[in-house]
Amino acid sequence: MELLLMGPPGAGKGTQAEVLTEKFNIPHISTGDMFRAAVKEGTELGKKAKECMDKGQLVPDEVTIGIVKERLSKDDCKKGFLLDGFPRTVEQADALTKILEELKLPNIRVLNINVPKEELVERAVGRRICKGCGKTYHLKFNPPKKENVCDACGKELYQRADDTAETMNERIGVYEASTKPLIEYYKKMGVYEEVDGKLSIEKVSEALIGLLS
Repeated sequence: MELLLMGPPGAGKGTQAEVLTEKFNIPHISTGDMFRAAVKEGTELGKKAKECMDKGQLVPDEVTIGIVKERLSKDDCKKGFLLDGFPRTVEQADALTKILEELKLPNIRVLNINVPKEELVERAVGRRICKGCGKTYHLKFNPPKKENVCDACGKELYQRADDTAETMNERIGVYEASTKPLIEYYKKMGVYEEVDGKLSIEKVSEALIGLLS
């Protein structure tokens, strides 16, 4: 089962990726993890990626695509995988299609957790995190029993600097601009499906698993 999971910032993609990889016993492969592994292993592509990252530069497509191919060629991907964070452009999607054909893994499914912008902004602005244990709360959806105090350790809660309406609107705008062509690309391939991300975590999980079962 070859999966590509999409979703805007704040849609709960990380949570659902954990559910799906556990349910179907496949590895969760994110761009960051791939880069770190390639750098750690000291592969030629890993060295090139490290050089770019050390200079604060974007890793070129040819290096990124090569690292993706190396990762998907490993034994743990033979029964499937869940890709997260790649591809980000139609050019990368084309490259991924070619890689999967070469590896004889051409049956990718693309799942998108769709959440309206207003809801994503509300989720971000209401989020609070414990200064002690890192437990996450939400003023509306999951408030602490005592205002601004962690239920678990009693430490103070805080709001992340980037959890503002302005920052969130910017992040969503960037995401939508980059993923709209990708969605069209995968719709044309007939492999794109989406679920309603406004539902509860459990209901979103059920909907995703239902599409794959």
